[in-house]
Amino acid sequence: MKIVEHINWSKVVLLPKNELQRLFHGRGFCFPEYSHINIDWLSPVILIILYKEIDERELYQLSESLLNKMTELGFTVKSVQVQYRCRDFAPTAVLFGQCITDLIATENSLNYKITLGSKQNYGIFLDMKNGRRWVQENSKSKRVLNLFSYTCAFSNAALAGGAAQVINLDMSKAALAVGRDNHRLNGHDLSKVKYLGHDLFKSWGKIKRFAPYDIIIADPPSLQKGSVNIRRDYPKIIRRLPALLNKGGVALLCLNSPDLGFQFLTETIKEESPQAKIIKQIAPPDEFLNINPDQGLKCLLVQF
Repeated sequence: MKIVEHINWSKVVLLPKNELQRLFHGRGFCFPEYSHINIDWLSPVILIILYKEIDERELYQLSESLLNKMTELGFTVKSVQVQYRCRDFAPTAVLFGQCITDLIATENSLNYKITLGSKQNYGIFLDMKNGRRWVQENSKSKRVLNLFSYTCAFSNAALAGGAAQVINLDMSKAALAVGRDNHRLNGHDLSKVKYLGHDLFKSWGKIKRFAPYDIIIADPPSLQKGSVNIRRDYPKIIRRLPALLNKGGVALLCLNSPDLGFQFLTETIKEESPQAKIIKQIAPPDEFLNINPDQGLKCLLVQF
């Protein structure tokens, strides 16, 4: 497989060797023959993610090529693993080296717990790196509400940027527990962080108790059945934001549904909050190039 030839190695080596990064983003469909493959570097693990079955011999050849190239560039690779997103429950197998399931990885100088082999998502979404950087650079003395917080990556960025307080809300108490561990890993002042393990749509009163906020982050899951219906629920979220924000407060509105583009987000903002102003778009890192940007991550900074 020639995937290795399509990886921008000159950029890969510019980052610290333990920095989380997407090596190859086949799901952007820029290389149609490899649109079923993503490859992540989760130091010291190379993770190949398959959305379609491939020949086992080709898989091991890809594993060997990646291992050789990363080693040649000075990376310490202890494991090459494959996650079969194309199979029920997304099982993971080891192709080379150790069976590593738990590790601590780094992004923008912050540490995060990564867990492989037990769940489809391993603890952080790499395409949101630039969004987290913006939060880290703009949270000084701010009160932040982090909706659908998952493992609290945005919360870690906010505290690292000097936020006065962060409220994390997510239905999964297990994910929030990992978020708490992430804050401990980074030595943050835990008195500045709160965790609400609730359904957002039944908890507006709880989050209003801590209002007003200076920054609200909304990154609802778009592919989890039974969790959020984006078409139905995102308008409800946007409608509520002005009452939760300080005057001049901003919201980072994120959408990662391949079926809904920027137009859905901009029209919903216009309809539900006509006074809102879209300040800018925050694009994902370059390695997440998508032949159709509407199918990738959409991230808008909006002032209310």
